[in-house]
Amino acid sequence: MTTALIWWAIGIYIVIALLIAYLSRSGKQNNMESYFLGDRKLGGFVSALSYSATTYSAFMLVGLAGLTYNGGVGALGFELIYLMGVSLVAFFGPRFWVAGKKYGYVTPSEMLGDRYNSKSVAITVAITNCLFLIPYSAVQLSGVGYLLQGVSNNAIPYTSGVWIATILALIFSFVAGIRSVAWTDSLQSLFMIVSSTVVVIVLVNGLGGFSGFFEKIEAAQPESLTVPGNGFFSFFAFLGMTIPWFFFSLSNPQVSQRLYMPSSLKSMRFMLMGFLVFGFIYTLVAVIWGFSASIMFPDLENADLATPLVLSSDLVPPVLGVIVMVGIMAAAVSTIDSILLTLSSLFAKDVYGNVSRKKSDRMQLRVGKIVIPIIALLAYLFAEMELNLIAVLSVASSAGLIVVVPSIIGTFFWKRGTAAGALVSVIIPGLFVIIVEFFQIKPLGLASGLWGIILAAILFIGVSLATKAPEEKATEFLSNIKQELKKAK
Repeated sequence: MTTALIWWAIGIYIVIALLIAYLSRSGKQNNMESYFLGDRKLGGFVSALSYSATTYSAFMLVGLAGLTYNGGVGALGFELIYLMGVSLVAFFGPRFWVAGKKYGYVTPSEMLGDRYNSKSVAITVAITNCLFLIPYSAVQLSGVGYLLQGVSNNAIPYTSGVWIATILALIFSFVAGIRSVAWTDSLQSLFMIVSSTVVVIVLVNGLGGFSGFFEKIEAAQPESLTVPGNGFFSFFAFLGMTIPWFFFSLSNPQVSQRLYMPSSLKSMRFMLMGFLVFGFIYTLVAVIWGFSASIMFPDLENADLATPLVLSSDLVPPVLGVIVMVGIMAAAVSTIDSILLTLSSLFAKDVYGNVSRKKSDRMQLRVGKIVIPIIALLAYLFAEMELNLIAVLSVASSAGLIVVVPSIIGTFFWKRGTAAGALVSVIIPGLFVIIVEFFQIKPLGLASGLWGIILAAILFIGVSLATKAPEEKATEFLSNIKQELKKAK
């Protein structure tokens, strides 16, 4: 795989993606709902592909492959539990959708602030989301940096890959808001699933077919086919990684915000089913990819380089390898631009909108657009730290975001939940997660994500019971959601 071939492939991808982004422009994106939610008119097919591309990023073929390289088959269980967690969308998705339609919510934190009748809740949740999602954005940028550095044998520096991903994400975000992101996501998700699946077939065939493939693993690394195997996936380590991942579809605002976008509940169901099929195939692809790297390159110091080395190996034809490289890069960009839009909408709607007197919809949109490059710059600076093991960093970000889950559940199912309960359950566990992650400690042997969800649940319930609930608002909200659900069905 020559450097010239890599640059040509990147250039062709950029031209095609920019063309699709430009063609996605329809109407005027002159308000928050249009720019950040596509006027709530996304069809099922585009929603499914866009949801898949946003969720499955550099984490999969770089991060999950690296996790498989380090820990073996436990990585498959880890990711399958995430897929099981997506079942939460079947339960909460319609409720998010009807609430958005009824009250005009643009962000999940706006919904929480309104349900608990508190601007402080909206502001706090929005800031918490920004705090933990910027490192997750940086993870995607790092994935592109490691990818291009690895496949080019260091001819393309890590920093160049990070710059390319950052600039592309900014462009896709600005061209037409969520419309351009959704349509480029659709292209990218089809591209990455088809190309990566073909490469896996080539890899397995080159390593002796499926029987020969697993025989090689069993002969060289038998422990990788068992759990805990080499000890990487001990019980509490596995639990600490999977619990935040299980609640990913609720806790991560760039994902839950998409529950406002489908044109109908039928489109949402199509989105969910399409994502589950996509996710199952892509999970198997990433895990087999990681096992392939463990056979071909058994002594890597940085597992995140497993995928680049496999792509540039003799088993993968250069043209096919460079196609998959572009697919992985596209997957990372699709996640970054979605996060940029979500975080900018959170800041504009829930922070600026609740503290400024000039809070018209048009002004909020202007602020959101100003914030996008600032968030991108912060993510870039974080990515330049070149932290290792993308999968672990991704889970650490999700561990911080999980603290909002009890408040979300209470929004729809517990009338007694209060603003004080929501605030305390987000702030204290969030700070605790930051401290635990910063000092790399595990109190009582439990990971930060477990502490986050346990503390958040206890505090939300305890403080809510000890404080007075806005019963009129809670009753009105829950009653309207119930009625709207009946109408929608």
